[in-house]
Amino acid sequence: MPKELLNEREFELVNIVGAQLGVNQRNISRQLRVSLGMTNMLLHRLIAKGYIRIHQLNKRKIQYLLTPKGFSEKLRKSIKYTVKTLNSIGVIKNHLKGIFQKLYQEGERNFYIFGTSDLGLLAEMAIKEVSTGDHTIVFIQTLQEANKDALVCICKEGYEDCSVQGQKMMNLITELAQRETRFTNS
Repeated sequence: MPKELLNEREFELVNIVGAQLGVNQRNISRQLRVSLGMTNMLLHRLIAKGYIRIHQLNKRKIQYLLTPKGFSEKLRKSIKYTVKTLNSIGVIKNHLKGIFQKLYQEGERNFYIFGTSDLGLLAEMAIKEVSTGDHTIVFIQTLQEANKDALVCICKEGYEDCSVQGQKMMNLITELAQRETRFTNS
């Protein structure tokens, strides 16, 4: 018998039931942003598949609980999502290494990272991996903190068209998006 896979909506419902003990249909409906009728249909489908069970609290109240099969599927999909995310991070880091390798070969050694995001941390790692130790990396909170001799690497959204007179700048979000577009179109 082939394994029954959950669609995204069903998986979302499994996550809601798994995260909240005693959740009711009305709450599930709100969180899924679907009608009560659709919620009822999804719940009954998941009950039939063996992912959720019903526990009758009294004549009017029902509690929905994950079965061991439901917990197992939630864990399996969570692990799959985590692995996919980690692979994506690796791809981004490799793109950053390519960007910084080129800059390093062109003589760039001083980097100011604007934005304390995960992208900024990946940029720092990429710089360290492509350099031979003769570099400077400084995290800055404002663009005015940048030294004119350094390249400002923007790792923050909302600064796509930003420029400061006399300052070398590179928006890494834009650069990665362009690089990804070139990569997928070739």
